[in-house]
Amino acid sequence: MRWLVAGLTALVVFGARPSARPQVAEWVRELEVPWAIAFAPDGRAFVTERPGRVRVVRAGRLDPEPAATLPVAHVGEGGLLGLALHPQFPDPPYVYVYYTYQQDGLRNRVERFREQGGRLVRDRVIVDDIPGAFVHDGGRIRFGPDGMLYVGTGDARQPALAQDPRSLAGKILRVTPDGGVPPDNPFPGSVVYSLGHRNVQGLAWHPLSRRLYATEHGPSGERGFAHDEVNLIRPGGNYGWPEVLCGQGGRPEFVEALACSGEDTWAPSGAEFVRTGSWRGRLLVANLRGAHLRAFVLAPDGSRVERQEVVLSGFGRLRDVVEGPDRALYVLTSNRDGRGRPTASDDRILRVPLPP
Repeated sequence: MRWLVAGLTALVVFGARPSARPQVAEWVRELEVPWAIAFAPDGRAFVTERPGRVRVVRAGRLDPEPAATLPVAHVGEGGLLGLALHPQFPDPPYVYVYYTYQQDGLRNRVERFREQGGRLVRDRVIVDDIPGAFVHDGGRIRFGPDGMLYVGTGDARQPALAQDPRSLAGKILRVTPDGGVPPDNPFPGSVVYSLGHRNVQGLAWHPLSRRLYATEHGPSGERGFAHDEVNLIRPGGNYGWPEVLCGQGGRPEFVEALACSGEDTWAPSGAEFVRTGSWRGRLLVANLRGAHLRAFVLAPDGSRVERQEVVLSGFGRLRDVVEGPDRALYVLTSNRDGRGRPTASDDRILRVPLPP
């Protein structure tokens, strides 16, 4: 494991003296555009690479052969994106992935695989025909504390679809582990859970309230400011895109964003609530163009942000963050995605110890 030096911003928030700065480790190196990471109960980490590979890391060592290689459409922001393990993994041994494919244009799909003999075998399609495009493909999938699978999608460069309840674009979807419609979804017979999103990139649940929060990209360069968002998700809520930015505009039918980047560009991606230690309840968000990990400290009821601060920088574009089983954060870089400045060891998984 290679030890690296974290930036001053990380040092300030961890509250350490210069002689006691937290050590950021290079846990895995030389990945190709990693997009999502999930830990199994036995300590293994499953990681997607956007060109179409599912990789496995055991005790900090990357298996030389992928667990699966999918024929995805690796174009623009598309390819092999999100990944989630069944809540009872490895029994059943299901691994879920979100990927882009080519069929009369670009489409996105959530498919379930079964781990068998160290390899992933196709099992069944969970959600299909999600509109795709060169950009705005969404892609984050995670299981909630209710055992349902949540899927973040993008507007596929067709903003009006985000307001169309019949379309799967620009939404957060909620399905059963088998791909069915949960009977308590807000729109009867529909997998749509919330709408009016531009490009959902992160999903996370508060460890105490179990409420869902999501990150999404705003229209950087299109309307002057970025207006990237962090949202507290309400079942059936409409988050305003493309009618308003950050849910603002004095229109009660739209939900206002919990946090908005305004003039700054974060390009927020993966999100995670810290579950243990003194940071419990902080929402961490990995940022791409902003090239930092940002922490949001919420009010006790979770309805507003009391403060926010950069806690890690200096490693380029960051795609995902999860809390591992060992009281450490695992952060994916995304410097080989065509928009970064990769170093010889990129892309990497960084290990960042949490404060006690």
